[in-house]
Amino acid sequence: MAEPAELSGRRRLRPAPLVFEPAEATADPEHFFDLESIEDPKELLARATELTLAFRAATDRAVEFQAVAAAQLADPKRFDRLTAADVAERAAWTEDYARKMIEFGRDLIRADGRPAEE
Repeated sequence: MAEPAELSGRRRLRPAPLVFEPAEATADPEHFFDLESIEDPKELLARATELTLAFRAATDRAVEFQAVAAAQLADPKRFDRLTAADVAERAAWTEDYARKMIEFGRDLIRADGRPAEE
């Protein structure tokens, strides 16, 4: 998980577009974003690298959304707030990790200048 200071000091990269594959292509376990059909190793490396960066960026962004949601669910101002243990259970995390994610989410919310509940 990236720390809030890392996120604010880091420029967001625009990920390569992820092309959705037809259902029949995804049924083949060897098929992965048509990489198996690329013959030129230079082109294969370039496209595989684009996909790697796109997936990393998507993962980082999804983790930020998880953290914000965890912070919102655990907000003490909510009458139906969840404990860190409840958040951990819902997200299949450890309670310690849930506490860290809740704090990370609170930092993200503060940095964005938004209230916890919109």
